[in-house]
Amino acid sequence: MTRVAAVDCGTNSIRLLVADYEPATGELVELDRRMTIVRLGQDVDRTGRLAPEALERTFAACREYAGVIKEFGAERVRFVATSASRDAENRADFVRGVLDILGVEPEVISGDQEAEFSFVGATKELAAHEHLPRPFLVVDIGGGSTEFVVGEEHVRAARSVDIGCVRMTERHLVVDGVVTDPPTAEQVAAIRADIEAALDLAAEGVPLAEARTLVGLAGSVTTVAGIALGLAEYESSAIHHSRISYEQVRAISERMLTATHAERAAIPVMHPGRVDVIGAGALVLLAIMERIGASEVVVSEHDILDGIAIKTAEEAGADQRRV
Repeated sequence: MTRVAAVDCGTNSIRLLVADYEPATGELVELDRRMTIVRLGQDVDRTGRLAPEALERTFAACREYAGVIKEFGAERVRFVATSASRDAENRADFVRGVLDILGVEPEVISGDQEAEFSFVGATKELAAHEHLPRPFLVVDIGGGSTEFVVGEEHVRAARSVDIGCVRMTERHLVVDGVVTDPPTAEQVAAIRADIEAALDLAAEGVPLAEARTLVGLAGSVTTVAGIALGLAEYESSAIHHSRISYEQVRAISERMLTATHAERAAIPVMHPGRVDVIGAGALVLLAIMERIGASEVVVSEHDILDGIAIKTAEEAGADQRRV
């Protein structure tokens, strides 16, 4: 087995997975998995720069993760950074800080690379389920962007578009520095218009209409699933591979977009860092389901983070064989 540590730093959260990878079976044995809301993408859409306080929140999480990685003795560490750090003028400050703390330079990956990692992580287990029709459409709804990937065993086409839950919230729901509570009908319509335009763009590169199984990833999707399942607390094992119907997604989306901050915060599975952005995230999922005519979404807790770990372990094994 190869022990690896994978870090996925997105617009809204930073996550760590330490795992052992068994190359003979392709199994990833999880040792530690954690997530911290850092809002690295705070105001990037407006200013084009990473805010100093957002960088410090991210670096604080990195220092915590460095201790975990050292404790488990991971042989390889890989740090992947996505949408917010791709867009920022001062991303060199981010790269330097991560390198100082973790000893590895963050890979600021393209949207297509992000999609590849997401597909591998999400479908590695699902490939064994013969009753799930192919091709899969894997949709990773992040904070700054959403990745669309169509494929069977391997990626056939992928596209990243800028309709993440944080980006949509900051662009349309923030007035004078405060999130509208709850959003107006006009604000929701503006988000929907952005989403529809982005779906048109995604469809130019990805055959969305060919999808037979929709697989949804990341916090907006898993939170919607937790609400649909009526969980008393966030329970990863119950959410993983759950199937949430279109009707449930539509009802939850409408509820999140008409509820107050306090009402959303009182939902048991709601992470505090998602309270203000879950409405936009749920609306992205709903619009995707309507666009492709999906009757349900298969929810996966395994996503880009698992894909990063698998690819890192496979590369480590290939390096060992060459030696």
